[in-house]
Amino acid sequence: MTVARQIHLVRRPQGVPVPQDFAVVEAPYADAGDGEVQVEALIMSVDPYMRPRLDADQPLDAPLLGGGIGRVVQSRNDRFKEGDLVRHGAGFQERFTSSGKGLSVLNHDPSLPLSVYMHALGATGITAYGGLLETGALKDGEQIFISTAAGAVGSVAAQIAKIKGCYVVGSTGSDDKAAWLRDELKLDAVINYKTQPLAEALAAATPKGLDVYFENVGGAHLDAALPRMNVRGRIPVCGMISTYNGGGDGVNGLFNLIYRRVRMEGFVATDFAHLNAAFLADMTGWLKSGAIKYQETILDGFERAPEGLIGLFAGQNAGKMLIHIAD
Repeated sequence: MTVARQIHLVRRPQGVPVPQDFAVVEAPYADAGDGEVQVEALIMSVDPYMRPRLDADQPLDAPLLGGGIGRVVQSRNDRFKEGDLVRHGAGFQERFTSSGKGLSVLNHDPSLPLSVYMHALGATGITAYGGLLETGALKDGEQIFISTAAGAVGSVAAQIAKIKGCYVVGSTGSDDKAAWLRDELKLDAVINYKTQPLAEALAAATPKGLDVYFENVGGAHLDAALPRMNVRGRIPVCGMISTYNGGGDGVNGLFNLIYRRVRMEGFVATDFAHLNAAFLADMTGWLKSGAIKYQETILDGFERAPEGLIGLFAGQNAGKMLIHIAD
């Protein structure tokens, strides 16, 4: 019997996940049958959105839900040939057999690292692009605040806003990340929310108020941003990581939505499929020109996926957190 490793959730986390909530198990996989392909995983993504799923949507004793890039090693499906790189959402499995549903061929530009297709040119990038330009309806020259601006989504959103000629304020939780935002990405103002009083610092950094708040955190960040919103401002809600493990700060300023006529709207990456062609053209050009910079934290080894996910909530990642499995 041929087996490969999988990462399973074996118990529901209580608060922040711990290593004991997960297990590395061996499971059999079959050769590709008629209409099927066999895929070897190369690189996987770990993301904050995975945490809420662990409470209910993620089955116990089954591969951890997630997406990645793999290589077709066997094919009996006319849509794929052996050697094709594919995007997949088959979860954390070293190797798997698929009917092809949910797989898409990745046309990799050889001048760019494969890893960028997991963030700036992947779901992270389209999330920032669509969330900012469509849901947030960002206009050139506006005033914008981005929480967790050094993160995988936030850093792309911040740089798109700079490309659009906006005044950009970002928050982060370490001096090193703050320096990167200020010195490399050239944000107009940067707040370290762990060492500065957030509401006061944001007020001082936004004398013209805010037209857009790109929300990744919730809690105290949202409370700080609400009174700074200009009339007809927009709050595209990408995430609320401060609440994912339970607890978190309450929000007291939601009344500002009424009197400032602010629109607050959530979104997910799949909302923006109609933007794919424009996104790929824009982002590829920005990456090649150096207009978009990025950071990656890559953990080497399939078994380190739980470590990567847990590390997100301790701020152990610089930019996108990835798991390297094979070349």
